[in-house]
Amino acid sequence: MPATAAEQGAMRRALDLALRGPRGANPQVGAVILSPDGEVLAEGWHRGAGTAHAEVDALSHLSDGAARGATAVVTLEPCNHTGRTGPCSEALIAAGIARVVFAVDDPGEASSGGADRLRAAGIDVEPAVFAADGTDLLGSWLAVQRLGRPHVTVKWAQSLDGRAAAADGTSQWITGSAAREDVHRRRAAADVIIAGIGTVLADDPALTARTPSGALHDSQPVPLVLGRRDIPHDAAVRRHPRPFLQRAGDDLPAVLAELRGLGFHRVFVEGGPALASAFLRAGLVDDVIVYVAPVLLGGARLALGEIGVPTIGSALRLDTVSIDPLGDDVRIIAHPSSAAADPTKGA
Repeated sequence: MPATAAEQGAMRRALDLALRGPRGANPQVGAVILSPDGEVLAEGWHRGAGTAHAEVDALSHLSDGAARGATAVVTLEPCNHTGRTGPCSEALIAAGIARVVFAVDDPGEASSGGADRLRAAGIDVEPAVFAADGTDLLGSWLAVQRLGRPHVTVKWAQSLDGRAAAADGTSQWITGSAAREDVHRRRAAADVIIAGIGTVLADDPALTARTPSGALHDSQPVPLVLGRRDIPHDAAVRRHPRPFLQRAGDDLPAVLAELRGLGFHRVFVEGGPALASAFLRAGLVDDVIVYVAPVLLGGARLALGEIGVPTIGSALRLDTVSIDPLGDDVRIIAHPSSAAADPTKGA
């Protein structure tokens, strides 16, 4: 049966409730319990790993038997596995819930299947109610589940002839203020910003997200420096509002696995040609953002180094997402094409 007006209103409320929870390793989920006549009986949301899931949180506000015959409206398909907490599907069955309405399918191999379990118990299930809104809410978490790691964006600025710096190593500034402002907005939207130790030692970047006035954005990415050399005691990154991390960086998949475990969804890499090349060479890049300035530098300081392309037939092909002017500069956003992402294609 399609969702009723009361259930649609409850889903809007559940989406708002979900935002009260933290964005991290676990999804943000909200739940509303409705009586058979559409009155709100209880609400709940997930407060982070190890705490009650949204459905169980909502049920906890009701006395025994009060949910019998009720409808549970949830932003994510009720889970069907035991992790730090028990399966939500079993909790709903035990509470006597008669109908479940949810927005987004659970993509997890272990946690999915809740809808099937509920149906097997005789519960009416209506999926995909406000699915687009639910997907927007969970977008970065869903990307992590799909990729098995955080989403990685690699960014660099370059001259028209593909250089990242002049012959003497100076690079401030290749691009203009509009491009730099765009970069800082994107930093603020990231969970982690990664730079190589070489860049940190050469340029002393703050790795903060700043407004055109120089003030800090409300949201700041965690800085991660890759490389074994010591970070100077007076380095700007040590004054970052969030404590920095440092890892050797020899095993990029392991670094990303650690970041996923810490609950980070979006990684922004802008730490120089060596680091950008390493991520591309490892096949760990989901989006490439390049800011191209109408300036010529010449010389050997290329924006990219070796990325594992010995011949033109092995070129890393990209699909262009957008090309936009930013002042005198041009921003190009692209991602590896599906053929390039599949190592079995073109072999």
